[in-house]
Amino acid sequence: MTDPSFLVRTARPGDVDAMLDLWVLSGLKVQRAPARQELERLLRAGSDLVLIAEAPDPEAPSTGVAVGTVLGTWDGRRGWVQRLATAPEWRGRRIATALVEELEDRLRARGCRKVNLLVERDNASVMPFYEGAGYSRRPLIFMEKQLEKGSRG
Repeated sequence: MTDPSFLVRTARPGDVDAMLDLWVLSGLKVQRAPARQELERLLRAGSDLVLIAEAPDPEAPSTGVAVGTVLGTWDGRRGWVQRLATAPEWRGRRIATALVEELEDRLRARGCRKVNLLVERDNASVMPFYEGAGYSRRPLIFMEKQLEKGSRG
């Protein structure tokens, strides 16, 4: 059962700073400026796959404080789980589970049949969590290319 002291909702543009802070606090590698641009673009486009777990702020109970977040994407074929993070002092309360389950429900509603995620080697301690959520390892080779403005290559 999920801890009732938090709720999961779609992130809004005003949540960007809290999400970036939470990613850094959680130890995720984040370049703030590009991550900010990406989040702002997704939220302006109305993505309901960027989620935030929010708990009441003890100092201002009518407002919330970010205790978890996940960035989900959908390319029309596959869903992706990206940047799942829980505030260290809130770990163990099933926040990450609630975020992943809500993201999967939203992807399923789009017709998504497969969800992917990548884990960086220095974050391998999260593997048991994902395996417990039904994700399995695949022998893949990951490649990437940075598309910077004005460059060709």
